[in-house]
Amino acid sequence: MSLHLRGVLLLILVTAIWGSTFAVVKTLGEGLSAPTLITWRFLIATLALLPVVWWAGRRTPAIPQAVAASPLWRDGLILGAWLIAGYGTQTIALQTTTANRAAFFTALSVVLVPLWLVFAQRRRMPLALWWGVPLAVAGLALLSWEGGTLVVGDLWALACAVTYAGFIVALERLAHRHAALGFTLAQVLAVSALALLWLFVSGAPLLPPQEAWGPLLYLGVVATALTTLLQTVGQRAVSAAEASLIYALEPVTATAFSFLLIGERVGLRGALGGLLVVVATVLSQRSGPEPHPETPAPQAE
Repeated sequence: MSLHLRGVLLLILVTAIWGSTFAVVKTLGEGLSAPTLITWRFLIATLALLPVVWWAGRRTPAIPQAVAASPLWRDGLILGAWLIAGYGTQTIALQTTTANRAAFFTALSVVLVPLWLVFAQRRRMPLALWWGVPLAVAGLALLSWEGGTLVVGDLWALACAVTYAGFIVALERLAHRHAALGFTLAQVLAVSALALLWLFVSGAPLLPPQEAWGPLLYLGVVATALTTLLQTVGQRAVSAAEASLIYALEPVTATAFSFLLIGERVGLRGALGGLLVVVATVLSQRSGPEPHPETPAPQAE
């Protein structure tokens, strides 16, 4: 299996897991404040990653040296800032808007990433991506748009799209400098520290209720620690613009999980939108990977 194909498959898996989180976070958000939810989500993710890093360090002596390097923590803090902005705005959005609608606004990063790259870095996008982006947007609109007036949660979800587009672009630039496992730990620790600061400043309750621990464990271990690691590995071989189109699958899985978990439904219009999203994702693969500006660092996994 080629590195590019493996990267694509990993990002598709990440996107499927992300889709499940909309319904979970929306349900948790009914009884938890955003800073409490995010703090415990990332503290759990940190605890899940620490034994993995320790075990990998015993097998690969270079890992402890890499984890101790200051550039790792600097870059981890940069990405951690983007991450907490994205997770925070999305969590707040789901308190006042539906999971499907939040998925649509969040997925606007599909458009924002290539536009960011074109205008900020003066890149040329392949023709297939120029066709794929409007198809993805049209599909996402059909899949997730429910009509009606905008609510404040929609604006928070739009802010999530902007911040997550920034994270994708920054991750493409920084992922090659560090081994994936140590860099994942640095990102998760950075978000945990920033979330704790937010929690103390906000004055929100520190401990979640007992019934919240099961969903929080899923969010922390699977949807945060595992997905952050897989995304860091996957984007070594997949460009930011191409990755953004793979992430366009997120509302498809979000719609499925929202129906299964909280009963939100989608009709024929949504099914057509999902088909357009899949077509856009296939088009992105036809464009081929863009070369990364730096040589990939050795992987620790």
